[in-house]
Amino acid sequence: MFKKIHTDNAPAAVGAYSQAVERDNILFISGQLPINTTTNKMNEDIVEQAEQCLENIESILIAAGLSAKNVVKNTVYLTSLDKVVEVNEVYDKYFGDSKPARAMVGVKELPKNALVEIESIAIR
Repeated sequence: MFKKIHTDNAPAAVGAYSQAVERDNILFISGQLPINTTTNKMNEDIVEQAEQCLENIESILIAAGLSAKNVVKNTVYLTSLDKVVEVNEVYDKYFGDSKPARAMVGVKELPKNALVEIESIAIR
C-alpha cells in the first residue's frame, strides 16, 4: 500500500487522483497545473505558469519532508513546444546544478486550458 500526501499549499486534484503518493521511499507527484492556491487562478504567461507548477511541486515536496534535491525525474507537458526555451529558463532556476532526468512532451491541450503541467518523482 502507499501513503497519500496532501497539502493545502498546492491545488487540489482536479480528478480522481491524489496530489502525491509515497511507497518504498519513492514519492510520485501527480501532474501539477499552474493554479495559484491563493487566487485559484492561472496566469496566462508561460513563464509564470511554469513557475507556479514548480512552486506547487515544492509545496508537495515540503509536505512530504523533501526538497527539490530529492527529485529524480520530471515530465513536462507543453501545449506548444515553441515555449521550451522559456520553460527551460524557469526550470534551470528551480533545479540549479542538481538537474533530474526529464522528459518534455508536446500535447494538444491540458486541463483548464493550462499551457504547462509538470509531474515529478522524488526519492528519500
